[in-house]
Order: sequence, then C-alpha cells, then structure tokens
Amino acid sequence: MAKEIKSDEALRKEYHTWLRLERGYSPNTIEGYEMDLDKLRTYASEHKLDVVKMDFEALEAFVFEQFKSTSSEATQARILAGIHSWYRFLLYKDYIDQDPSELLEGPKKSKHLPTVLSLDEVNRMMAAIDLSSNEGHRNRAMMEMLYGSGLRVSELVGLQLSHIYLDEHYMLIDGKGSKQRLVPLSPVAEEWFGYWMQERATWPLKPESKDIAFVNRYGRPMTRAMVFTIVRRLCDEAGITKTVSPHTLRHSFATHLLQNGADLRVIQQLLGHEDLATTEIYTHLDVQDLRKAILQCHPANKV
Repeated sequence: MAKEIKSDEALRKEYHTWLRLERGYSPNTIEGYEMDLDKLRTYASEHKLDVVKMDFEALEAFVFEQFKSTSSEATQARILAGIHSWYRFLLYKDYIDQDPSELLEGPKKSKHLPTVLSLDEVNRMMAAIDLSSNEGHRNRAMMEMLYGSGLRVSELVGLQLSHIYLDEHYMLIDGKGSKQRLVPLSPVAEEWFGYWMQERATWPLKPESKDIAFVNRYGRPMTRAMVFTIVRRLCDEAGITKTVSPHTLRHSFATHLLQNGADLRVIQQLLGHEDLATTEIYTHLDVQDLRKAILQCHPANKV
C-alpha cells in the first residue's frame, strides 16, 4: 500500500537527496533530471494532472510533446531517463505501487564513432600554445592532462593539488557519481605541470582556489566553458577543421592507447567506465587500421 504523499517541496527535496546520496549521480546529471521533472510538473499542471499519479497514457503524451521540440537522440534519451528516474524514486520510496513509466520507450541511441585526432593533430595543437603568454604553461599542462591522462573536462577543472602525487606519478581523480580512481601521470604531463606550478605561485589566488590545480587569471577555478574555448582556439590556430571539444582529447587518448596495443580493460579503468561496453564506444580503429590488419594478418593475403 502506497504511503501518504508529502508536500510538493518536501518531495522535491527528498528526490534530490535520493539522486545525490543513494544513486550517486553527478551534479550535472541531477540538474538535468530536475529540469526535466520541472517540465513534467508544468505539463501535469496545465492538464490538471497529479505528477505523482500520472498514468502511462499521460506520460506517453508528455514524451510525444517533448520529442516534437527536439530531434536530438541524446536529448530525447535524457528526457526519458529523467522520467524513469522520477517514478523509480516514487516506487522505491513506496509513494506509488506501480511504475507507470516502465513501458515508455524512446529512440535507440546510434553508436556513431566520435571524432578522434591523429597524433599529428594533437602535436599541432600543443605547438599552437603560446608559451610566452601568461596562460601558456597552464594551457600546455591542461592539454597534456586531457590527452595524456584521458581526463573529463569536469575532472580537470575540479582537480585538487592535494590529489596530485608527483613523487608517485599518479593523480586521484574524482569521477562521475563521486567515484574515485587512480590515474598515472605521464612524464611529459609532469614536466609541464611543474612549469605551471612555478607560474601559479606568482598568481593571485582566491581562498576557494588554494587547492585547485588550474585557475584563471583572476585566481578563480577554471570553468568547463573556458577549457572548451581554449581547445577550440588551439584547433583554429593549428588549422584543424574537425569539430573538437575537450572530450575529443579524452577519446583520442583511449583510441591511441588501443591502437598501440593497450588492453581494453586497462583503458576502461583509466577512463573510469563502469561498463566495458562504454569503453568500446569510446575506442575504435579507423578504416585504414582495419584494412591494414586484414592485409597483414589474414592468411588469404599471405603469399
């Protein structure tokens, strides 16, 4: 038997706590789920429905309306995930006896291959960094960590100095869902990070930045948007026409490891993926590598 429903505000707070503590979702995921829940609440209010007690037909109508406003498979899948999350919470907490969203289906996300940079393109981006500028050594150290350690941009901007162990050559990374992992530091990354540490010591730092590895010119923590801007500017200066983001460097890190013989499960650990299938999506061999493998290894091509 379902228990009594709390006030709307109390239920919202309980849902937020459930997402953060019991599900271990990142702040970005929680923000997305709560944004979609607000849309569902608005729809329910407009149609004089109870957002807790909506049935399958009502949810299907809401999803159809939302999908009309976006053709993005990723956005559609996220909206659906938000609805499922809300009703799983209600079911888990005994506010409802049955999950009305259980049969809702959305688009099958296509597993397209993400953009990857060649080693030459990565080197051109590194060479495009103006080391004589105030931010030069910082930008080079950030690029080396994105490409050399496969960090997510959120992990980079949140990286703490107290989690970098140069003597042991590794970092403690706070990943998705508050999960931590150890990531080795390459000698090149260590070298450039050392140069940046010398520069950083001369910069004015805000109190909240004392333990933050990368800061802006005002001594505040870097933002994800700032790192995106830096990466895109370097691509322009390097003459790279591909659509590139900080995540492209993470994908390139994994792909280059795979191409040079690294085990897929090792790459999985380095990237912090729970599911090996996720790693398989982020790593691929291009057509030329596949053709080369067939020509060199298939017995029909050996004369």
